[in-house]
Amino acid sequence: MHLKKIMSKIKLTQEMIMKTLDWTYDKVVTGIPGFDSAIEIAENYLSKTNDPKKCAKTLIRWQNTKAGTSGFLTGVGGIIYMPLTVPANFASVIYIQMRMVAAIAHMGGYDVKDDRVKTLIYACLAGNAAKDIVKDVGINIGNKMTLSLIKKIPGKTLTKINQKVGFRILTKFGSTGAINLGKAVPFVGGFVGGTFDILSTNTVGKIAKKTFLSGDNDNNSINEVA
Repeated sequence: MHLKKIMSKIKLTQEMIMKTLDWTYDKVVTGIPGFDSAIEIAENYLSKTNDPKKCAKTLIRWQNTKAGTSGFLTGVGGIIYMPLTVPANFASVIYIQMRMVAAIAHMGGYDVKDDRVKTLIYACLAGNAAKDIVKDVGINIGNKMTLSLIKKIPGKTLTKINQKVGFRILTKFGSTGAINLGKAVPFVGGFVGGTFDILSTNTVGKIAKKTFLSGDNDNNSINEVA
């Protein structure tokens, strides 16, 4: 069967999205052949200037370019898609954006191997909806989150954030899988929506910068949600 017909039969679900996020995050942190890990990228940028905000700005601009390049997306997708039953192009965009956000978090001094930091990184993938997602579970993000503040986030709050992120991404990309997704992102063999990917990646990058780098760090509060 033709590849596009096979991919069009794949239906995204919230569970599949969460498995994709978890699997991809592991690759983002540890790295995959031919691609630097988020930590390696962050350290490379920081070696050129000790200003994390400038580093993040440059990184976001470069990742925007990658997000609009079908060849790069297809190459990444070919690696990430293999163990997952999700469209390769969906995995590609998630990989690019997640690695960018994790790199920005590392630039801000956060431990990307910490589950709490990972959850906030996931939230950033929801773009402009990120603030509402964390607010709904009792976290107010105004300025940079302090390390001590992040450590106070209870486990059940992490679970609620992850669930909301999964639902948001499912809604964003469409529950009908590759057919709808193909309208939003480049598909194998063609450049369908590079402009959308650039705008989406830029938004995610700005949210990550605001969450992990911008502003003062003593004006946030966390309330445990039942």
